[in-house]
Amino acid sequence: MTKRNIVVVIFAIALSLVLQPASGGDSGLITKPSKYSAPDTIERFEVAVKAKGWVVFTELDHAAAAAKVGLQLRPRTVVVFGNPKLGTGPMQKAPTLAIDNPLKALVWQDDQGKVWLTYNSAEYQVSYLYPRHGLTGNPEMHKNLEQFPDGVSEEATK
Repeated sequence: MTKRNIVVVIFAIALSLVLQPASGGDSGLITKPSKYSAPDTIERFEVAVKAKGWVVFTELDHAAAAAKVGLQLRPRTVVVFGNPKLGTGPMQKAPTLAIDNPLKALVWQDDQGKVWLTYNSAEYQVSYLYPRHGLTGNPEMHKNLEQFPDGVSEEATK
């Protein structure tokens, strides 16, 4: 096998691992099936976020962006949401945290038409995202980062 072929094989293996549907575990992602369409899941998620007093900052519609350049992509919408009362303090201490905050949830559709909702686990945020900016998480933060997205994602998907 040539050096180029080895590189191609390694790249193909890496790409196949990246494209696997997320299910949690080591990936730091929590993925839940939705019984609703992608637009309905997005709407239900945003309503649940706002009902808890949090803010929906924006949506990033990757499928719409792809369509604008003549490409097709199944629904892939990132909902950016947060709570400035909780998130501002950590960003004051570590300005670079703003690249990872606010929180995000992805509503996406697989090749079989099934809709999913994916977000970062609290463990991933506290153990990886915060430390990469020189911050440490506390038990209350961990609890909030776990309970809030779990609760609103359940309302959006069930």
